[in-house]
Amino acid sequence: MKKDPYKTLSRYYDSFVEPSNKVLRKILYRLYPPEQGMHVLEVGCGTGTNLQIYHNAGCEIFGIDLSPSMLAQARDKLPGNSNLSVGDASNMHYESDQFDIVIGMLTLHEMAGKIRTPVFAEMKRVVKSNGRILLVDFHPGPIEFPKGWISKFVISFFELTAGFTHFINYRSFLKAEGLQTLIRSQNLIIEKEKIVSGGNIALYVTKLPEYDIQLSSKNSDRIVTAHEMRNTP
Repeated sequence: MKKDPYKTLSRYYDSFVEPSNKVLRKILYRLYPPEQGMHVLEVGCGTGTNLQIYHNAGCEIFGIDLSPSMLAQARDKLPGNSNLSVGDASNMHYESDQFDIVIGMLTLHEMAGKIRTPVFAEMKRVVKSNGRILLVDFHPGPIEFPKGWISKFVISFFELTAGFTHFINYRSFLKAEGLQTLIRSQNLIIEKEKIVSGGNIALYVTKLPEYDIQLSSKNSDRIVTAHEMRNTP
């Protein structure tokens, strides 16, 4: 098993990162408020702070992360019936069309470029045809002066302190136009958008295009029909 890069940081992650992320969580929640009973998956769920919010809203929560240490913190924070898994988000074990909400918050930029598209394709696969994919990540700009450039310096500093590989992935993510490129690659529709931090961070509510919804519905009809035929005397 690969070395866990968050083994030491996980114990201090919430104290270190949460003050800045708290505002983003509130904005994301307001952009697409959940309903009780929804099934919510977070890809790269970390210490589970997002999932805790959705659990409190009456949702059934699921999380996947590569870091056992981060998930250990999440298990301490979340109720015992939470569905948390150590795993590779580019090959998730969940069923297709399973979740009402799939969240990716400040996680895609951490990945190597060749991994991002497969991960994003998996997020699309597991979301319900009428569900939403909620995204928060760094944005290439334009960057406002002076607030945006101050924020960009602070962000770059923290990304660099997370390690050289992490920083390279962050830079390649911005060079590839961030979330916009991934959204286009899966033909998703942007329903809501908000750019904050002087142009440095983007939040999106996205949904499947109509033809994907129709295809999913047709496939479901075929499955039902086949099931009925197998059970016909």
